[in-house]
Amino acid sequence: MSKDNSSIHEFDLNLICEYFSHLERQGPGSPEVTTKALSFIEDLSENAKIADLGCGTGGQTMILAQHTPGQISGLDLFPTFIDLFNKNAEELNLQERVKGLVGSMDQLPFQPEELDLIWSEGAIYNIGFERGLREWKKFLKPGGYVAVSEASWFTGERPQEIHDFWMDAYPGIDTIPNKVAQMQQAGYLPVASFILPDNCWIEHFYMLQTKAQKVFLKKHAGNKTAEGFVANQRREKKLYNKYKDFYGYVFYIGKKI
Repeated sequence: MSKDNSSIHEFDLNLICEYFSHLERQGPGSPEVTTKALSFIEDLSENAKIADLGCGTGGQTMILAQHTPGQISGLDLFPTFIDLFNKNAEELNLQERVKGLVGSMDQLPFQPEELDLIWSEGAIYNIGFERGLREWKKFLKPGGYVAVSEASWFTGERPQEIHDFWMDAYPGIDTIPNKVAQMQQAGYLPVASFILPDNCWIEHFYMLQTKAQKVFLKKHAGNKTAEGFVANQRREKKLYNKYKDFYGYVFYIGKKI
């Protein structure tokens, strides 16, 4: 397999973490999309407890904190991301309400029915959409909300090249109606779902990587793994531009029944 066709699973996690730590967001999204998803969630008071799972460096978490009351815990596996997360919270003077914790989304450090809202942008795939929704539900109060963005097919059929790419990257990808059905079967009332506009991918994710790639490649000159990872990211961008009519990120918002 040539380095251009490598799977992201083959790369060193520390290198991946370092690369994405240069970006404001670790996946497609935008402040507008975060606030739009938040608009479907009711009854958040100053006493609300919110968890952002797979928060990365907190690009979306800080937007959440600026548009909602309550306490927010950001959880991510990578200490580098959490260090940057807490630094970002301090810079925005949000450190009294927003705290980053190192932890795993399959072992949440919360009490049963403690949370009013579980948020996760582009990260639930790490545990799997269905599994995440089922396992996280016990931490939500009755009537609490879950809001996640997830890679989804826009069509029933798609070209083989992009089908194969996603079957390797994330076999859990599915169509929007199937994802909504999975949410309902996991015990939530599906409140809303909407497709993220392509500027979330192009302007807020891929364009920001151009500068990060130069810095990263300069630092790791001659490192075949680092070069292969950047080649992989560039291929992903090309595939998105070629096939964006067939897939993208979709926000799914559900209410615990």
